[in-house]
Amino acid sequence: MVDIEFVYFITTTCSILLFMVVTFTYNFLRWQLAYAYYIFLALLFDTKYKNKQAPNQYDAFISYNTHDEPWVIKELVPKLEEEQGFKLCLHHRDFEPGKPIIDNITDAIYGSRKTICVISRKYLESEWCSREIQVASFRLFDEQKDVLVLVFLEDIPTSQLSVYHRIRKLLKRQTYLSWPQAEEHPELFWVKLCKTLKNREDINEDRLLLTVGDRP
Repeated sequence: MVDIEFVYFITTTCSILLFMVVTFTYNFLRWQLAYAYYIFLALLFDTKYKNKQAPNQYDAFISYNTHDEPWVIKELVPKLEEEQGFKLCLHHRDFEPGKPIIDNITDAIYGSRKTICVISRKYLESEWCSREIQVASFRLFDEQKDVLVLVFLEDIPTSQLSVYHRIRKLLKRQTYLSWPQAEEHPELFWVKLCKTLKNREDINEDRLLLTVGDRP
């Protein structure tokens, strides 16, 4: 006969062990696992672009929410494009009419040396902005080059950042720029951002940047 008590014991023990493993994984390894998952997606996602990848047409694709467009047009574009001569890719100006939006986004990101994401609370709420940083993250994971720059227009707690933004921190890059922290010395902010765009994309290259550490 089957010992019912022994079966209960084995079942209970396995359930407890499984619960402990899941709890440990969630608390200590979830971002490492998420990182591995997105690297796998990146390998699948990027395959069709590698064979047809042309020389970069732009220095940077600017990913931003329309709510933050005044800052991009009045602050970012004059400094980077008009004063420094960088060639930027902007939604309203450079996207091809009639082309599917996701294709425009992908071509803009892979056709630029870097992607600058202008992060605000409105940006985090936008589905299309999430798509843009997702594609840029796929490229980052696959190429292992520092092609993604985050510019925070607001101080945003870590808890409000999506998995893509958290993974960006997991990679321990230093390309985090904070506009609120630079209010007293905006010229330093622009110097750092320009230096970031001029630098090679080698992830091992040291950079002196205006960084955002562990966000509150």
